[in-house]
Amino acid sequence: MSRRVANVTLDNLDDLPVRCRRCVFWELDPVARARAEDVGDAAFEKEAWVSATLLDWGSCGKIVYVDGAPAGFALFAPPAYIPRSVAFPTSPVSPDAVLLMTGNIVEEFTGQGLGRVLVQSVAKDLLRRGVRAIEAFGDAQNKPGHCLLPADYLLAVGFKTVRPHHRWPRLRLELKSTITWREEVEVALERLLGSMTPDVLRPAGTRV
Repeated sequence: MSRRVANVTLDNLDDLPVRCRRCVFWELDPVARARAEDVGDAAFEKEAWVSATLLDWGSCGKIVYVDGAPAGFALFAPPAYIPRSVAFPTSPVSPDAVLLMTGNIVEEFTGQGLGRVLVQSVAKDLLRRGVRAIEAFGDAQNKPGHCLLPADYLLAVGFKTVRPHHRWPRLRLELKSTITWREEVEVALERLLGSMTPDVLRPAGTRV
């Protein structure tokens, strides 16, 4: 079994699950998102966002492949590139942090250590670029209708709440450059991504 991690690019964007490929929950503000979905332009807007972010900032996602088949992904970027990041009651994301937008391991590939492989690549990427922390908006109630990561999962793997909220807390994980920390974070985030199922990434019909 061969494993390979690649940066998300315009060439492999279609390797994201169909639901995620068409989702612009993070990439557009709520008004623009509704308009794009109404006219059927969501997939185009997703591609435009990835293109612009790649040009301006660089790698904003990773896809892990098993024997050539896409098995999981993660998307991330600084808050300045993510319009939805200012739409939460616990906004804004700290200026020194990158926002972990969403992530998923395809159900049939869970339990194979792919979360570790994927997150190792993300962590090395961000550490190399001098990022100080990862933040995420958690869903404290884990209700359907969006692609936020459950807050209880984030807390379980080491994130700390920096802005509490009954529904949308903002959580933070400090980055350090030591090998020990890196190994701990890889294992912790593997637990997070490996615990996600495709059902967590739901249709984009419900708005925050």
